[in-house]
Amino acid sequence: MNFIKLENMNSISKNLSGEMLSAINQYKTPLYFYDTDTIRLQIKKFREAFKTFPLLIHYAMKANSNLQILKLMLKEGVSLDTVSLPEILTGLKVGFKSKQIVFTPNMVDFEEITEAVRFGVFINIENLSNLEKFGKKYGKSVPCCIRLNPQIISEMEGEKVRSWHEQSKFGISLNNFDRLKSIISKYSLRIEGLHIHSSHVIMNPEVFEKGVATIFQLAAGFPHLNYIDLGGGLNFPKPGKENILDIGTLSKGIQPYYNDLCRKSGKAIELWFEPGRFLVAESGILLVQVKVLKSNGEVNFVGVDSGFNHLIRPMLYQSYHPIINLSNPGGSVKTYNIVGNLCEIDNFAVKRELNEVREGDFLAILNAGAYGFSMSSRYNSRFRPAEVWLKDHRVECIRKRETLEDLFRNQVE
Repeated sequence: MNFIKLENMNSISKNLSGEMLSAINQYKTPLYFYDTDTIRLQIKKFREAFKTFPLLIHYAMKANSNLQILKLMLKEGVSLDTVSLPEILTGLKVGFKSKQIVFTPNMVDFEEITEAVRFGVFINIENLSNLEKFGKKYGKSVPCCIRLNPQIISEMEGEKVRSWHEQSKFGISLNNFDRLKSIISKYSLRIEGLHIHSSHVIMNPEVFEKGVATIFQLAAGFPHLNYIDLGGGLNFPKPGKENILDIGTLSKGIQPYYNDLCRKSGKAIELWFEPGRFLVAESGILLVQVKVLKSNGEVNFVGVDSGFNHLIRPMLYQSYHPIINLSNPGGSVKTYNIVGNLCEIDNFAVKRELNEVREGDFLAILNAGAYGFSMSSRYNSRFRPAEVWLKDHRVECIRKRETLEDLFRNQVE
């Protein structure tokens, strides 16, 4: 897998450092920089891992919905996973056909589902209330998929995973499986797909294997089944955390369950996935400039011209993003807190070892291609960055930096 290891981050980033510095010179910082070759490589690796299955990849576009990224996915033969009507409309605008789009909303008004049916996309239903309404309105005339929460709990993860399952609002709990079957029977619903609710919280080999075993066991009870959707949430390795799901291992683990299901059903069941971060996270880099160096006697702070308004994952999820000093890659190593410019606790990294940082240096915050810009905001009335990508050895702008006019747009004076 194309993970950047800590021990060779500098050598890998050096391959793109010239392009990144060129992009900074032209478009300034903060700046989102994407490498299209990395996206293509991740798609290739995913397909290679599951080459023994009839595979369909639905890119979870909530990870990064830039139009050019979506066009690249379309060109590479990747379908779409959407969670809102505007995402469906965006996919259609880009050129995806309706049957290349799956709609997997959460806790939405039933009218959104009826509108999605009108668009002709695949429908994935994750609660009994909307399933009942769907049955009343469509009966067996419109097929759908059921999103299940298999309540898989790993003793290894302990309280963390148990708490996540207890609080999760996603998917139909197996505690309600009898009622689910009753609704399906009552309205003669045509269930063509089963979807497992997955998440980076539970995506380790031991936990996910339990979910796979559960979903394939249940699948035998759905005679119209055409596909199994194993969701997304594929995680990245972090320092000190090695037990991360590997797609090659995952593929081998799924094979016997899949073979058994196909034998029982008498047909080849498609295998769907909805990767988001796996496809785009490593392609993206948030480029920032050091504006202030500050020490309180114990901690050395590096203040940059960005914040959680541009990359919220470190603050929201305590996610780890490798950081490289592009301007001084050979400097002596020191320990810093990398912080943003918002009037809040605003950490990108705490107690992080970096090559010596100086005011004016440019830093590259890696693995920022997913849930970076897409979760950004105008907090503190600061503009969202421009986005550029490296395509065919050329840096091109794919979203302009916001301006004051953008800040005022749609406000009523």
